[in-house]
Amino acid sequence: MEHLTIKIEGMSCEHCVKAVTDAVSALPSVADVSVDLGAGTASLTHDPAAVSRADIKEAIEDQGYDVL
Repeated sequence: MEHLTIKIEGMSCEHCVKAVTDAVSALPSVADVSVDLGAGTASLTHDPAAVSRADIKEAIEDQGYDVL
């Protein structure tokens, strides 16, 4: 398992936090998702063999946010 922190732009409320949390949590082998609205980040643990950083980025961008 690998820990990853992602910088996200465009989140402005708790709905945004929930959307990102739900999207990332739905991916295989992703755990411990924590979204920090103030910092504009998402921290998570994932198995890189099961889900890539590109997959995680795509899941977030599909919700309408930009991954930096």
